[in-house]
Amino acid sequence: MTYNKNFDADAVLRTVEAVSRHHAEGTPEDEALRICAAALLFVRDDLKKLEEFREFFRKITTPASEGVKVAHTFSSREEAETWLASGAAKDGQLLRVAGQGFTVIDRGPKGLKLVRIPLPEELPPHKPGK
Repeated sequence: MTYNKNFDADAVLRTVEAVSRHHAEGTPEDEALRICAAALLFVRDDLKKLEEFREFFRKITTPASEGVKVAHTFSSREEAETWLASGAAKDGQLLRVAGQGFTVIDRGPKGLKLVRIPLPEELPPHKPGK
């Protein structure tokens, strides 16, 4: 799902109104649509509230995996270890090494180390309800 951070609140309200015409007044669907419209009306006219709502909506609709950013990609573990030893690495950076995910860990006096951490594409698909 893509998130439109600049959604048009009035266009959304018009869509809710159009959908509501397909549901009889007093039905649970009618009530739910009225509540959704009222909530949007509540925030629409207050720019601060609308921006807070947009950020909230982005957080709950944007998959967490989209926030995962790989800092560097290496074709081999040896190449990644050489880069790590160069002093350019920073604690917490996420790397792709030969198609697998790793993170840089700062062990203090012991120096930096690569620790295996799967990238989102390495994980099995999410199964709702499990």
